[in-house]
Amino acid sequence: MHPSGHQQSEGGSIRRLRAGEIELQVLDRGAGMPVVLIHGFPLDHSMWDAQSAHLSTRWRVVAPDMRGFGGSQVTGGTATMEQMADDVAALVEMLAIDEPIVLCGLSMGGYVALEFWRKYAGRLRALVLCDTRAAADTPEAAAGRLETVERVLRDGTEPLADAMLPKLFAPATLENDPHTVATERKTMLAADPEGVAAALRGMAGRRDFRDQLAKISLPTMVIVGENDTISTVDEMRSIAGAIAAAEFVILPGAGHMTPLENPTGFNEAIEQFLTRVERGG
Repeated sequence: MHPSGHQQSEGGSIRRLRAGEIELQVLDRGAGMPVVLIHGFPLDHSMWDAQSAHLSTRWRVVAPDMRGFGGSQVTGGTATMEQMADDVAALVEMLAIDEPIVLCGLSMGGYVALEFWRKYAGRLRALVLCDTRAAADTPEAAAGRLETVERVLRDGTEPLADAMLPKLFAPATLENDPHTVATERKTMLAADPEGVAAALRGMAGRRDFRDQLAKISLPTMVIVGENDTISTVDEMRSIAGAIAAAEFVILPGAGHMTPLENPTGFNEAIEQFLTRVERGG
Protein backbone atom coordinates (compact mmCIF):
# COMPACT_ATOMS: atom_id res chain seq x y z
CA MET A 1 0.00 0.00 0.00
CA HIS A 2 1.29 3.46 -0.84
CA PRO A 3 2.29 5.31 2.37
CA SER A 4 0.03 8.26 1.62
CA GLY A 5 -2.92 6.17 0.48
CA HIS A 6 -5.50 4.28 2.43
CA GLN A 7 -7.48 1.17 1.85
CA GLN A 8 -10.95 0.18 2.78
CA SER A 9 -11.11 -3.24 4.35
CA GLU A 10 -13.54 -5.28 6.34
CA GLY A 11 -11.96 -3.66 9.39
CA GLY A 12 -12.66 -0.11 8.24
CA SER A 13 -10.22 2.42 6.88
CA ILE A 14 -6.55 1.50 7.21
CA ARG A 15 -4.13 4.31 6.49
CA ARG A 16 -0.49 5.08 6.85
CA LEU A 17 0.12 8.51 8.36
CA ARG A 18 3.15 10.48 9.42
CA ALA A 19 3.00 10.86 13.19
CA GLY A 20 5.85 13.05 14.32
CA GLU A 21 9.10 11.53 13.07
CA ILE A 22 7.71 8.23 11.76
CA GLU A 23 4.95 6.73 9.66
CA LEU A 24 2.36 4.62 11.43
CA GLN A 25 -0.29 2.37 9.96
CA VAL A 26 -3.61 2.86 11.70
CA LEU A 27 -7.13 1.50 11.56
CA ASP A 28 -9.64 4.33 11.97
CA ARG A 29 -13.26 3.24 12.09
CA GLY A 30 -16.58 4.63 13.28
CA ALA A 31 -17.55 8.01 14.72
CA GLY A 32 -18.09 9.52 18.14
CA MET A 33 -16.03 9.43 21.33
CA PRO A 34 -12.48 8.43 20.31
CA VAL A 35 -11.22 5.11 21.70
CA VAL A 36 -7.55 4.33 20.97
CA LEU A 37 -6.42 0.69 21.25
CA ILE A 38 -2.70 -0.07 21.78
CA HIS A 39 -1.62 -3.63 21.01
CA GLY A 40 0.74 -5.91 22.91
CA PHE A 41 4.18 -7.21 22.00
CA PRO A 42 5.08 -8.46 19.38
CA LEU A 43 1.69 -8.10 17.68
CA ASP A 44 -0.19 -5.43 15.72
CA HIS A 45 -3.59 -3.72 15.57
CA SER A 46 -5.29 -6.87 14.27
CA MET A 47 -5.35 -8.33 17.79
CA TRP A 48 -8.21 -5.86 18.40
CA ASP A 49 -10.31 -6.95 15.40
CA ALA A 50 -13.22 -8.19 17.55
CA GLN A 51 -13.19 -4.93 19.54
CA SER A 52 -12.82 -2.53 16.61
CA ALA A 53 -15.72 -4.23 14.81
CA HIS A 54 -17.97 -4.14 17.87
CA LEU A 55 -17.11 -0.78 19.43
CA SER A 56 -17.02 1.18 16.16
CA THR A 57 -20.78 0.80 15.82
CA ARG A 58 -21.02 3.41 18.62
CA TRP A 59 -17.66 5.14 18.86
CA ARG A 60 -14.61 6.09 16.81
CA VAL A 61 -12.02 3.34 17.18
CA VAL A 62 -8.38 4.09 16.37
CA ALA A 63 -6.00 1.12 16.45
CA PRO A 64 -2.43 1.85 15.35
CA ASP A 65 0.45 -0.48 14.66
CA MET A 66 3.11 0.81 17.03
CA ARG A 67 6.53 1.73 15.62
CA GLY A 68 8.36 -1.40 14.49
CA PHE A 69 5.22 -3.53 14.15
CA GLY A 70 2.62 -4.36 11.51
CA GLY A 71 2.56 -1.86 8.69
CA SER A 72 4.31 0.89 10.64
CA GLN A 73 7.82 2.15 10.13
CA VAL A 74 10.64 0.24 11.81
CA THR A 75 13.15 2.22 13.86
CA GLY A 76 16.36 0.65 15.10
CA GLY A 77 18.06 1.10 18.45
CA THR A 78 15.63 1.48 21.35
CA ALA A 79 11.91 2.20 21.01
CA THR A 80 11.05 3.52 24.46
CA MET A 81 7.57 3.38 25.93
CA GLU A 82 7.72 7.18 26.15
CA GLN A 83 8.50 7.43 22.42
CA MET A 84 5.53 5.20 21.67
CA ALA A 85 3.32 7.43 23.84
CA ASP A 86 4.62 10.42 21.89
CA ASP A 87 3.74 8.56 18.67
CA VAL A 88 0.17 8.12 19.90
CA ALA A 89 -0.07 11.82 20.78
CA ALA A 90 1.22 12.78 17.32
CA LEU A 91 -1.16 10.33 15.67
CA VAL A 92 -4.16 11.74 17.54
CA GLU A 93 -3.17 15.20 16.27
CA MET A 94 -2.74 13.95 12.69
CA LEU A 95 -6.24 12.46 12.85
CA ALA A 96 -7.58 15.86 13.97
CA ILE A 97 -8.99 14.41 17.19
CA ASP A 98 -9.36 17.44 19.43
CA GLU A 99 -11.36 15.92 22.27
CA PRO A 100 -9.92 13.79 25.08
CA ILE A 101 -9.46 10.12 24.18
CA VAL A 102 -10.16 6.86 25.95
CA LEU A 103 -6.86 4.97 25.83
CA CYS A 104 -6.85 1.18 26.11
CA GLY A 105 -3.58 -0.77 26.18
CA LEU A 106 -2.75 -4.43 26.63
CA SER A 107 0.57 -5.61 28.07
CA MET A 108 3.19 -3.45 26.25
CA GLY A 109 0.23 -1.25 25.27
CA GLY A 110 -0.44 -0.75 28.97
CA TYR A 111 3.11 0.48 29.50
CA VAL A 112 2.53 2.94 26.65
CA ALA A 113 -0.81 4.00 28.14
CA LEU A 114 0.79 4.79 31.50
CA GLU A 115 3.48 6.87 29.78
CA PHE A 116 0.77 8.67 27.82
CA TRP A 117 -1.04 9.45 31.09
CA ARG A 118 2.22 10.74 32.63
CA LYS A 119 2.90 13.14 29.74
CA TYR A 120 -0.54 13.89 28.28
CA ALA A 121 -3.07 13.47 31.09
CA GLY A 122 -5.00 16.47 29.77
CA ARG A 123 -5.71 14.62 26.54
CA LEU A 124 -7.27 11.63 28.33
CA ARG A 125 -10.90 11.01 29.14
CA ALA A 126 -10.42 7.52 30.57
CA LEU A 127 -7.95 4.62 30.76
CA VAL A 128 -8.30 0.88 30.23
CA LEU A 129 -5.34 -1.19 31.41
CA CYS A 130 -5.42 -4.82 30.24
CA ASP A 131 -3.14 -7.64 31.33
CA THR A 132 -0.21 -5.32 32.00
CA ARG A 133 2.18 -4.33 34.75
CA ALA A 134 2.97 -1.13 36.62
CA ALA A 135 6.33 -2.43 37.88
CA ALA A 136 9.53 -1.99 35.90
CA ASP A 137 11.54 -5.01 34.83
CA THR A 138 13.71 -6.56 37.51
CA PRO A 139 17.41 -6.61 36.55
CA GLU A 140 16.98 -10.30 35.73
CA ALA A 141 13.95 -9.70 33.52
CA ALA A 142 15.70 -6.84 31.72
CA ALA A 143 18.75 -9.02 31.12
CA GLY A 144 16.47 -11.72 29.75
CA ARG A 145 14.92 -9.26 27.30
CA LEU A 146 18.36 -8.20 26.10
CA GLU A 147 19.30 -11.85 25.57
CA THR A 148 16.13 -12.20 23.53
CA VAL A 149 17.23 -9.19 21.44
CA GLU A 150 20.39 -11.04 20.45
CA ARG A 151 18.45 -14.22 19.66
CA VAL A 152 15.82 -12.41 17.56
CA LEU A 153 18.46 -10.54 15.56
CA ARG A 154 20.33 -13.80 14.99
CA ASP A 155 17.51 -16.31 14.46
CA GLY A 156 14.42 -14.23 13.59
CA THR A 157 11.11 -14.22 15.41
CA GLU A 158 10.13 -17.90 15.15
CA PRO A 159 11.93 -18.99 18.36
CA LEU A 160 10.36 -15.99 20.13
CA ALA A 161 6.89 -17.01 18.94
CA ASP A 162 7.43 -20.60 20.03
CA ALA A 163 8.57 -19.46 23.48
CA MET A 164 5.85 -16.82 23.99
CA LEU A 165 2.66 -18.43 22.71
CA PRO A 166 2.28 -21.03 25.51
CA LYS A 167 2.57 -18.17 28.03
CA LEU A 168 0.22 -15.77 26.26
CA PHE A 169 -2.82 -18.03 26.13
CA ALA A 170 -4.75 -20.00 28.70
CA PRO A 171 -4.41 -23.80 28.41
CA ALA A 172 -8.03 -24.03 27.23
CA THR A 173 -7.33 -21.56 24.40
CA LEU A 174 -4.24 -23.46 23.30
CA GLU A 175 -6.26 -26.66 23.23
CA ASN A 176 -9.62 -25.49 21.89
CA ASP A 177 -8.88 -22.45 19.73
CA PRO A 178 -5.93 -23.32 17.49
CA HIS A 179 -7.05 -20.80 14.88
CA THR A 180 -6.58 -17.81 17.22
CA VAL A 181 -3.21 -19.11 18.36
CA ALA A 182 -2.09 -19.71 14.77
CA THR A 183 -3.22 -16.24 13.71
CA GLU A 184 -1.14 -14.55 16.40
CA ARG A 185 1.83 -16.80 15.60
CA LYS A 186 1.60 -15.64 12.00
CA THR A 187 1.64 -12.00 13.16
CA MET A 188 4.73 -12.70 15.28
CA LEU A 189 6.54 -14.42 12.42
CA ALA A 190 5.83 -11.41 10.19
CA ALA A 191 7.26 -8.97 12.74
CA ASP A 192 10.49 -7.23 11.75
CA PRO A 193 13.36 -8.43 14.00
CA GLU A 194 14.75 -4.87 14.23
CA GLY A 195 11.39 -3.57 15.40
CA VAL A 196 11.00 -6.41 17.89
CA ALA A 197 14.52 -5.78 19.23
CA ALA A 198 13.89 -2.05 19.61
CA ALA A 199 10.70 -2.68 21.62
CA LEU A 200 12.43 -5.28 23.80
CA ARG A 201 15.13 -2.74 24.66
CA GLY A 202 12.45 -0.16 25.43
CA MET A 203 10.49 -2.50 27.70
CA ALA A 204 13.68 -3.53 29.51
CA GLY A 205 14.34 0.10 30.45
CA ARG A 206 10.80 1.21 31.15
CA ARG A 207 9.72 3.36 34.09
CA ASP A 208 8.26 1.93 37.31
CA PHE A 209 4.76 3.35 37.77
CA ARG A 210 3.71 1.68 41.02
CA ASP A 211 4.20 4.82 43.10
CA GLN A 212 2.37 6.92 40.49
CA LEU A 213 -0.88 4.93 40.28
CA ALA A 214 -2.52 6.76 43.18
CA LYS A 215 -2.24 9.99 41.16
CA ILE A 216 -4.49 8.64 38.38
CA SER A 217 -7.84 10.36 38.85
CA LEU A 218 -9.43 9.39 35.53
CA PRO A 219 -12.15 6.80 35.16
CA THR A 220 -10.12 3.59 34.79
CA MET A 221 -10.92 -0.01 34.04
CA VAL A 222 -8.42 -2.75 34.86
CA ILE A 223 -8.99 -6.04 33.01
CA VAL A 224 -7.19 -9.35 33.51
CA GLY A 225 -7.68 -12.92 32.35
CA GLU A 226 -8.27 -15.35 35.20
CA ASN A 227 -5.47 -17.58 33.87
CA ASP A 228 -2.94 -14.84 33.08
CA THR A 229 0.48 -16.05 34.24
CA ILE A 230 2.36 -12.96 32.97
CA SER A 231 0.25 -10.24 34.61
CA THR A 232 -1.42 -12.21 37.35
CA VAL A 233 -4.86 -11.56 38.82
CA ASP A 234 -3.25 -10.55 42.13
CA GLU A 235 -0.86 -8.11 40.45
CA MET A 236 -3.64 -6.55 38.37
CA ARG A 237 -5.87 -6.36 41.44
CA SER A 238 -3.14 -4.37 43.20
CA ILE A 239 -2.98 -1.96 40.25
CA ALA A 240 -6.75 -1.47 40.40
CA GLY A 241 -6.58 -1.04 44.16
CA ALA A 242 -4.04 1.76 43.86
CA ILE A 243 -6.19 3.79 41.42
CA ALA A 244 -9.04 5.54 43.20
CA ALA A 245 -11.44 5.55 40.26
CA ALA A 246 -10.66 2.05 38.96
CA GLU A 247 -13.06 -0.78 38.19
CA PHE A 248 -11.60 -4.29 38.20
CA VAL A 249 -12.73 -7.06 35.87
CA ILE A 250 -11.54 -10.68 35.80
CA LEU A 251 -12.41 -12.43 32.54
CA PRO A 252 -13.04 -16.16 32.84
CA GLY A 253 -11.36 -18.60 30.49
CA ALA A 254 -8.71 -16.12 29.37
CA GLY A 255 -4.97 -15.91 29.83
CA HIS A 256 -2.87 -12.86 28.90
CA MET A 257 -4.71 -12.19 25.63
CA THR A 258 -8.15 -11.33 27.01
CA PRO A 259 -9.54 -9.52 23.91
CA LEU A 260 -8.80 -12.60 21.79
CA GLU A 261 -9.62 -15.33 24.30
CA ASN A 262 -12.86 -13.96 25.70
CA PRO A 263 -13.94 -11.34 23.14
CA THR A 264 -17.58 -11.40 24.22
CA GLY A 265 -16.80 -10.79 27.88
CA PHE A 266 -14.16 -8.21 27.00
CA ASN A 267 -16.48 -6.33 24.65
CA GLU A 268 -19.31 -6.31 27.18
CA ALA A 269 -17.07 -5.00 29.95
CA ILE A 270 -15.50 -2.25 27.88
CA GLU A 271 -18.79 -1.26 26.25
CA GLN A 272 -20.43 -0.80 29.66
CA PHE A 273 -17.40 1.18 30.84
CA LEU A 274 -17.39 3.41 27.75
CA THR A 275 -21.11 4.04 28.14
CA ARG A 276 -20.56 5.23 31.72
CA VAL A 277 -17.58 7.38 30.66
CA GLU A 278 -19.61 8.97 27.88
CA ARG A 279 -22.41 9.81 30.29
CA GLY A 280 -19.90 11.29 32.69
CA GLY A 281 -20.46 8.57 35.28
